[in-house]
Amino acid sequence: MAEENNEARGYQQSAEPAPDLRALDRLVGEWQVSGDYVEGTSTFEWMEGGFFLIQRYDFESPDGRKVGGVEIIGHERPFGAEPSEHIKSRAYHNTGDTLDYVYELEGDTLIIWGGEKGSPAYFRGEFSGDSDVLAGRWHWPGGGYEATSTRIK
Repeated sequence: MAEENNEARGYQQSAEPAPDLRALDRLVGEWQVSGDYVEGTSTFEWMEGGFFLIQRYDFESPDGRKVGGVEIIGHERPFGAEPSEHIKSRAYHNTGDTLDYVYELEGDTLIIWGGEKGSPAYFRGEFSGDSDVLAGRWHWPGGGYEATSTRIK
């Protein structure tokens, strides 16, 4: 019998999603987003299996520019590798942009880093006690804006 060389056999899928990812369950639902620079809605839902959180969004800026898209949030796990240390995401906009983020949730504080953890571009927000409001600010060198998300359902 010929020797099998099948790397897929050695690839073990995690039985359950990581606890840090499951903590983002607070985001699941539909949200009204408002702020100095953005108005619109976003919806978060788990992909079957619970390893990825999907955000769909439809925003409008004060100048009338519409930005919609989808973001996939979870631990990266390339073929045959261990899951990434950080929760990462990639957002795909109707404008053609693809943006990468790193998510951190500690207690009631959510930080979304633009690009990599420690980036000068980030969102820092606080959940209300009932987790139905997330209020914070996007920061980047030379700018930023306030944003509040209020759960619709």
